[in-house]
Amino acid sequence: MLYKEIHIGKFIKEMVDENEVPMERICNFLNKDDEFIENVYKSKSIDAELLLRWSKLLEYDFFRLYSSHLILYAPPSAVKKNQDQKKSDKIPYFRKNIYTQEIKDFIMKRILSGEMTYSEVIKEYSIPKSTLHRWLQKNNDNTNG
Repeated sequence: MLYKEIHIGKFIKEMVDENEVPMERICNFLNKDDEFIENVYKSKSIDAELLLRWSKLLEYDFFRLYSSHLILYAPPSAVKKNQDQKKSDKIPYFRKNIYTQEIKDFIMKRILSGEMTYSEVIKEYSIPKSTLHRWLQKNNDNTNG
């Protein structure tokens, strides 16, 4: 299922292939050798600083994969705990309910295919009813207009 299991190396390899980025350019940009790059493609996870460099090189926000995972699969209890904690001025906090277009498309596909009902989506992903209604309305407007 999309975003459920993230194998970051496979996603990076996909983007490299899609953009036809030469190995020489990758090695120069990351200051690494071919063997290191091949090992990254096989890695399920990589260092955040290295992922940031890959994001810059390929002009793609790989961190968004993890954000999408959190939006879709974070347990409701974790959300409540975060809301109850005192917020620190030193660490930036982001609202959980900022949905990417990929997330919207994923949810809409599940509803329109009949895989999930409207109420199941609300319960499973903690998406406000009004937000989901707005997405469905926009989807209807786009398909009818």
